Parts: sequence; C-alpha cells; structure tokens
Amino acid sequence: MQIYVGNISYSTTEEGLENLFGQYGEVESVKIITDRETGRAKGFGFVTMNDDTAAQQAIDSLNEKEFEGRTLRINEARPREERPKRNFNNRF
Repeated sequence: MQIYVGNISYSTTEEGLENLFGQYGEVESVKIITDRETGRAKGFGFVTMNDDTAAQQAIDSLNEKEFEGRTLRINEARPREERPKRNFNNRF
C-alpha cells in the first residue's frame, strides 16, 4: 500500500519517516517530494509498505499525530490525476 504523508517538517528526512513507519511493519520505500529548482522539500511524501494490514495500522495510529513539530496528515495515497500539459511558449 502506498501512503500519503502530508504536513511534514521541511527538515524531515526519508530515514526519519522510515523509522517512524517501521514501528508498524516493513517499509519498502520512502520518498519525500522536493522542488525541482530549489531541491527543498515540499512538505509531503509517500511511504510504501507491502503489508496492507500494517500500513492501515500505521495510518490509523499516526494520522493527526505530532512528528518533528508538525501534525501529520496521513492517508492511503490516491492515484495521480492526469493534468493537461502547460505550454509556456505561446507568446503573442
């Protein structure tokens, strides 16, 4: 199950999230989303856990809990919505 983790501190590391979710089961991967230009964290990320029961337990236990000074928003990740491509080369 892929889990959305929102409202994380900009200083949170992928290792920190892995340790947090690892309390509930095996973590397959962790990805904190960063800005392409600055490299700075955007304040959210994704955790993947193979065991859906453990993942649901982590969601139920950690949602609305404080971690590194921020109240986490955690739920099952939804598929990414397709957005139309933006074209910035249309100059009149």
